[in-house]
Amino acid sequence: MKKVEAIIRPFKLDEVKIALVNAGVVGMTVSEVRGFGRQKGQTERYRGSEYTVEFLQKLKIEIVLEDDKVEAVVQKIIAAARTGEIGDGKIFITPVDDIIRIRTGERSDLAV
Repeated sequence: MKKVEAIIRPFKLDEVKIALVNAGVVGMTVSEVRGFGRQKGQTERYRGSEYTVEFLQKLKIEIVLEDDKVEAVVQKIIAAARTGEIGDGKIFITPVDDIIRIRTGERSDLAV
């Protein structure tokens, strides 16, 4: 099992969600996050004054999948989230040792 975490632009959520559902993903967690990378924030203008927003709004999507589905899901996320500009986001893939469904106590593949 693997956990796929994708940091994306907020306005790309609907496209990514549709792509993931079409790829057979049955569940995901979405969180609002803030951060910066190569963008290093952005300069905004308010009432004639300039100020820098250092932490930009992003969304983090978390999905736990069987190993054989990871590459297809990653490709769907890339296709749906890409704008071609700096700040499109990142995808992190990490191993998952175990999963436990709290309601039933099921473990591993049965808990996904």
